[in-house]
Order: sequence, then C-alpha cells, then structure tokens
Amino acid sequence: MRATGDAGRAAQALLVAIGLAAAVACGNEGADDAPSIDGGAETSADGGPPPLAYPSGFPGLAFPATNPWSAAKAELGRYFFYDKRLSANGTQSCASCHEQARNFTDGRAHPLGSTGESHRRSAMALSNVGYYSVLTWASDLQDSLEKQALLPLFGENPVELGNAGQEVALLARLAAEPRYAPLLKAAYPDAPTVTLPHLTEAIATFERSLLSGNAPYDRFLAGDKNALSPEAKRGADLFFGERAECFHCHGGFAFADSVTFAGKTVRERSFHNTGLYNVDGKGAYPASDVGLAEISGNPADMGRFRAPSLRNVAVTAPFMHDGSLPTLDAAIAHYGRGGTLTASGPNAGDGATSPLKSELVRGFSPTDGEVANLKAFLNALTDEEFLKNSAYGDPWK
Repeated sequence: MRATGDAGRAAQALLVAIGLAAAVACGNEGADDAPSIDGGAETSADGGPPPLAYPSGFPGLAFPATNPWSAAKAELGRYFFYDKRLSANGTQSCASCHEQARNFTDGRAHPLGSTGESHRRSAMALSNVGYYSVLTWASDLQDSLEKQALLPLFGENPVELGNAGQEVALLARLAAEPRYAPLLKAAYPDAPTVTLPHLTEAIATFERSLLSGNAPYDRFLAGDKNALSPEAKRGADLFFGERAECFHCHGGFAFADSVTFAGKTVRERSFHNTGLYNVDGKGAYPASDVGLAEISGNPADMGRFRAPSLRNVAVTAPFMHDGSLPTLDAAIAHYGRGGTLTASGPNAGDGATSPLKSELVRGFSPTDGEVANLKAFLNALTDEEFLKNSAYGDPWK
C-alpha cells in the first residue's frame, strides 16, 4: 500500500488485507488443530448463548480447546474482572488499571498496584486482546490469556493484586460472595465452584469478548463515505503510505502486528526498537527497562517492544511502554523525527541515530497540516460504542 492521494484506495487496500485474513481463517477452519470460530458455544433449552458478534471484516477468535466460548463464562468473568476481592487487601480489581472509557487502560504512565507500588510499564489496552499472540510489552513467554491472568494475581515484581502465597484465601473470598453461585452454575454446571482454573478461564473469556470494530473508519470501509472528515481521509493516505510507514506495524483489522485468529497456523511475535532512547550512542535503553533483551539475553533485542493496537488510541494516552510520550502530538513528533531526542539527564541521547532502531522508523518530517490530518485519522479509530457498552461495564454498580 503506497500513498495515492485517494483515501478510498487506501481503504480498498486494507479491505483486501482483511478479506485475505478472513479467507485464511475460513480456509483452515476444518483443520484438526484449529478451534472453531465461535469456540464451540454450548446449547441449552432456550437455544443457548449466541456466538460472538464479530465486527465486519474480523476473523474468528482462536479459543483454546480447553476453554471454549461460553456467554455464561464471559459474564462470570466480567464479575471477576471488576471484583476488588481479587486483591489481597480488597482495594483493586483488574479494572483498576483497565478502565473501559480509556480502552481498558488507566491514563497513567506508571500504574499503581494494590500496595501502592509503581509499575515500570504502562497498562496495555484490552480491546481485541483475544487476537494478540503477544500479551505483554516485551515478552513472548505468555501465550494465553489464561496464563497471563496469573501475573497480576500472584506476581511479586511488581506487586499488582498481591495474592502471592494466598491462593486459598483468594478463592475463599470469592466463594463467600453469594452472587457468584448462579453465575458459576450457569458457566460450570458440572462443577459450580470457585477454582483457580475457573477464575482464569472466565476472566480470559470475558477479555476475548472485548471486540471493538465500529469506529468511524470502520463505517467508512463499510461504505459510509461521510464517516470520515476530509482531514481524516488525508491522514489515512499518509498513514497507509510508504512515507510515514505506520501501517507496517499497525495494519490489518487490528491495527497491530503479532495477531492470531482461528485457523492461523503461524504465531507472529514481533517486537520493535523505535528509537525512543539511545543513552550510550550505541542504542542502549535505560537499564531499568531494556525491553525484549531482558528475556532473550540477546543484545540485538535491546529496546524492542510490542507494537500495540491503534484502535481507540486517542483515549489511551500516555504512549509507549513507559508512558514517556504524553500526547498524540508527542507520539507523532517522535515518529516524524525518526526517534526522540532527550537533551539532558540520565537518559540523554538521540534515538534517531540509534544503530538498533527499526529500519521502518526513518522519520518523515510532517508539516503542521499533516500532523493535524494524522490526528484526525487516529481519532477516527475511536469506537465510542465500545467504550460505553454496558455489556463490558462494572456489574457491581
């Protein structure tokens, strides 16, 4: 996809990409190891829960064989997600760092755990999280939402919900809440009890239900040519063109890389150094967070982090793994320059000259008008319906 001066052509190119992705999913649906698109929703006397309502152009989610889709399980997970009994001191739930109105982020550069400990990395957005094959900023070790849920529950570095060594007490707190009895009966009729697998499976199922795909840009792709302003259309041309090159890491239906779906046989795991730092002139990042290199031990992975989705990006500031870019203007300036210049202090250095920086972050020197156009396009990726949908909201209120 190259710059054409015609947002319609950019849209057509993206539609082709989406169509190919969906075709791959459908074409492999019968494979022995491929989960079904609806995850195998169970039936009941009233017809059973409906399959997930996928946004137009979205392929099916790859539900684990051990945790198929269930509307009842997703509803149980919603209650768990918002329950402050998840924290050992009763002060926080998952939603404390993942607020729906902020695309399930928290607006902080560094979230605070239930004990007040500051985290070094910002909270990641959860919209469409079921499609991501990389679930943290800089690790490919967590390959499922079920496993990932254990980190905030029991992790000690940093402390989030603070349940290390207190699994029995955690489950007892939840079991003592009477509202869980009918929810557990509906989700797990053969064993309606609070167990750690039931807890993580239900939270993961709820998280997979967080589908966002009804932004103005989606409506534009669907044929509503008035859904985008002229500025947003010009921004789309720049975004999908080779000059800015945004779409290489933020493309497809998810506006992200490292995406998986039902029937996909290759697990993409991509990480990128975007020139945010260069503290030694050789590409080094601050010692407090060196990115994927911390896990891999490979010096070439210095400063490499996952590219997050840009859906609903306008409500997820601050940006980058450490929240160091406070606004969309700052983020566009970073990529427009080809890296951030830190003039002074312990992290001083010019990220634009980093030898470890991705070759896609070359800089494109946007004019003021082009910055405004890009912002208009990025704002057009905001799905207001998703951000306000009560089905994803706090059931305890």
